[in-house]
Amino acid sequence: MPGDCSIRALWILNNLDAVVYSRRFPVVEKRWRAACQSENESSDDDPVKYTVFSSVPSDSELAAAFSERKTREGSVRGFGIRVSQSREGSDSWVDDPITRHIVGVYINKEEEGENNLMWPLALHIKGPYCILILPLVEPRHVKAYARLCKRSDCGNAVTAHENLSSLLLDIPSITGAFMVAHAIGDIVTGDVVEPEVVVSQSPSVGGLLDSLTGSIGISGISSRAKPVAAPVASSTPAGAAAIGALASDVPKSGSRLLDKDALRSFISSAMPFGTPLDLSYSNIFSVRANGFSSLDIPPQDLKQPAWKPYLYKGKQRLLFTIHETLHAAMYDRDEIPDSLSVSGQINCRAELERLPDVSFPLTGLSTSKIEALSFHPCAQVPEQNVDKQALMFSPPLGNFVLMRYQATCRLGPPVKGFYQLSMVSEDEGAFLFKLHLMEGYKSPLTMEFCNVTMPFPRRRILSFDGTPSIGTVSNAEHSVEWKIITSGRGLSGKSIEATFPGTVRFAPWQMQRSTSFRSVCEGITDDDSDNETENTNNMANTEEFLMEKMSKDLPPVDLEEPFSWLAYNYAKVSFKIIGASLSGISIDPKSVSIYPAVKAPVESSSQVTSGDYILWNTLGKCPSAVTAKV
Repeated sequence: MPGDCSIRALWILNNLDAVVYSRRFPVVEKRWRAACQSENESSDDDPVKYTVFSSVPSDSELAAAFSERKTREGSVRGFGIRVSQSREGSDSWVDDPITRHIVGVYINKEEEGENNLMWPLALHIKGPYCILILPLVEPRHVKAYARLCKRSDCGNAVTAHENLSSLLLDIPSITGAFMVAHAIGDIVTGDVVEPEVVVSQSPSVGGLLDSLTGSIGISGISSRAKPVAAPVASSTPAGAAAIGALASDVPKSGSRLLDKDALRSFISSAMPFGTPLDLSYSNIFSVRANGFSSLDIPPQDLKQPAWKPYLYKGKQRLLFTIHETLHAAMYDRDEIPDSLSVSGQINCRAELERLPDVSFPLTGLSTSKIEALSFHPCAQVPEQNVDKQALMFSPPLGNFVLMRYQATCRLGPPVKGFYQLSMVSEDEGAFLFKLHLMEGYKSPLTMEFCNVTMPFPRRRILSFDGTPSIGTVSNAEHSVEWKIITSGRGLSGKSIEATFPGTVRFAPWQMQRSTSFRSVCEGITDDDSDNETENTNNMANTEEFLMEKMSKDLPPVDLEEPFSWLAYNYAKVSFKIIGASLSGISIDPKSVSIYPAVKAPVESSSQVTSGDYILWNTLGKCPSAVTAKV
């Protein structure tokens, strides 16, 4: 947990902007008010001394302010950049995308004066809920942000006297606020899972049952003093940043009721008096469910950390799994470069008795081009060398994420090629895939499976026709799925080429305006005649004219399907690769040391799964990021 992190208050709002749960911490609020009083006394001549809102608002005031901000900013998260609708004093006026996640609200907007800005609020959207966390910062930080909201120029220039990036770097409690927000989000939506740790197929001496439970990430059944109950692990690393994806601005609807008792119990144990100590739900649940006995008291010469409430007893072993998620935006266009990005994490399970320290060198940093690193609170990280990062940690109980990182892909894309879709009529499209799998990849890298999905969220599929060169094809009401490599028939040590030409027929589109396909082609509709005539003169062929007309008539879909906004068309690739990481990061089991020394086998494995791996239609529109010219 970041040093000196305290939380003033937190709120949970539903998708109707109503507060369903809130918690305030008077001890932290007392410190905030004292800091405000000291700041005001020391800055009598400060023209923006009244920009600090000195008290925590009521639930109704917060809900009204949050709703007003959503209206002002255009959505829950906001624009993130300065646009024509931005107003001075708003988050988007700062012109920094981080304002979609760290927001400010104005309390009691009808009152005169400027003493109603409350900032920073860490915003986390999970399921149908918006979670707002208000950390303790210094009043000067709020004043600095108020000045940024009124600055005439825009952007986050490095040479600027004040910018949001440097301001946030001076506020470590922001990181703690997001950790609290994510922990609470997992609890209220029931997504409390442990990270996946893969073990070898052969059972250890500790027992077959322990190996099986460890392989699926369940830490609740193992040889230990007290069990830590936890659900099945997730195979998707947290914090995966999607390339080309849009963060959902609308909380998803859901029927799960908020368990306020579980939330109160977690908050009172994990962050007493507003100071986060241990945000591990499995630890908190285990302590409350099992308590402690005389056998759980550690030796007097050992200082037991908060993240390890119980000591392990049983057969000892140490497991590491490097789990990476590969995100890609593949365009197959000369004017737009393809984009690849790796989000990774190192999961660990340390079945070690007493309280040992584990250390090892993390190799491959020079070739992997690490862009961001974060570590579990149990880790001690010295300065980084050119190619090695030494880690030492006192491991907690059960599966945990030792390290998270963002990196570039050391190898080329495992699936590359192109996808083309052209509409031959309003209700029929012709498509073509030509893909190369695992080109340039050598053993031990193995692709366990690979699927390609063509989603059509706004059109109902009646039928499709086509035979791929490899694999099988099936279709649902709004998608076509091509299974190139199925589980059990992996691809290793070679590359293959896969093609799939075909056609897909849709149900007739119910137009808002009664226009037939013939009238569209002839451009003779009454309400849009001038517009269509001009378009027809500019179109190179009927197909382009059809796409333009369909894009105009089709309403935008929900942001839960962000890639289909404005009639963008794409195919999504799903795969799993084992054997090594794509970033180049690796762990040598022989270099892992445990102190005090014990005989414990060390296993390390790696797996790569696809995140948002997108093949954009080369014949249609596609969104892309513009590279800044320096």
